[in-house]
Amino acid sequence: MMHNFLSNNRDELINRCRTKVGERRGRSATERQLREGIPLFLDQLIRTLQIEQTSTPMDSRRISGPAGGGTALSEVSVSAAQHGKDLLELGLTVDQVVHDYGDLCQSITDLAVERDAPFQIDEFRTLNRCLDNAISDAVTEFGYQRDTIKADDNAVESNKRMGFFAHELRNQLGTASMAFAALKAGNLSVNGATGSILGRCLQGLDKLIASSIEDVRTLGQNSIILDSFSLSEFIAEIYAATSLSKGANGCSFNAPQVDPDLAINGTRDLLMAAVANLLQNAFKFTQPHTEVFLTAYAAGDRIIIDVKDHCGGLGIGVAESMFLPFSQSGENRTGIGLGLTIAKQSVNANGGTLTVEDLPSVGCIFKISLPRHAMPT
Repeated sequence: MMHNFLSNNRDELINRCRTKVGERRGRSATERQLREGIPLFLDQLIRTLQIEQTSTPMDSRRISGPAGGGTALSEVSVSAAQHGKDLLELGLTVDQVVHDYGDLCQSITDLAVERDAPFQIDEFRTLNRCLDNAISDAVTEFGYQRDTIKADDNAVESNKRMGFFAHELRNQLGTASMAFAALKAGNLSVNGATGSILGRCLQGLDKLIASSIEDVRTLGQNSIILDSFSLSEFIAEIYAATSLSKGANGCSFNAPQVDPDLAINGTRDLLMAAVANLLQNAFKFTQPHTEVFLTAYAAGDRIIIDVKDHCGGLGIGVAESMFLPFSQSGENRTGIGLGLTIAKQSVNANGGTLTVEDLPSVGCIFKISLPRHAMPT
């Protein structure tokens, strides 16, 4: 089995990856990366393969994420995102991010050929899934961090332009003021030389303002600041409130820890109401003695809040209509069918999206996607 092969040859594979990194031009690695980057991913891959040999193979998704590239919180997604961020801090390019995981894949393939190790097709599929998810999350975080740096640089450049504008504005205004004072003190005609100076200064002021008005308007639009608040505190508050009022069907409620450095902008009360409505819906329809999950995490320039239940799946055509007002598709018809409609409107009002993903025979995941912001200082 592949997991036995990887476990038995773990050190050899890590050494081969280190060698490939050392041979790649322009690539260096810190001690932390050598300890926590590819070695950590290799351990996650081994655990994924081990779980998929048990009676509950789908539990491996909590470690390595689902197939198909959908956004989901997993151990691989968290560590891969950190790996992408580390590589950016080293000044590397996005292709180096891809190469790091490609090194491991190549090392596994080479060693398997050398040792004549037979693997099953499903094991290769799992390997590809883990690599795809790791590369996707690493590249996404790399891109987000790079864009954030560019945005900061643009802000500095914008401040410089505004400084130049103010400087030129002051020069023109100063000359115009002196010309006006001279005209007034000497009782001079505005048709003379001093009057011409005043006229040219006024024309210069007009040109400065005309050339900068669009930048000023854009800056004003981009500087509209909504409430910015901690995502972890937001989820903790929801968890505390929901734990007191969850359903009475014996189901449990789980909300994993959220990265304390993440923040969102928006109307807190509206977003709180949206998540509360999704949780109320989850507790209403989840099957007895199952579990409801509330997770929140970063995916590139987005913040994702997932509410996952075990309702047994949505069925054909249900997902398309469930956000419509007064829509009720389950056997439980308590309420008036507006909770999901209100949730979607609240999320949309904050510049986000609300979608639902069907997990046939298992349940569904309601997914809120909001713009990602830095933690307020």
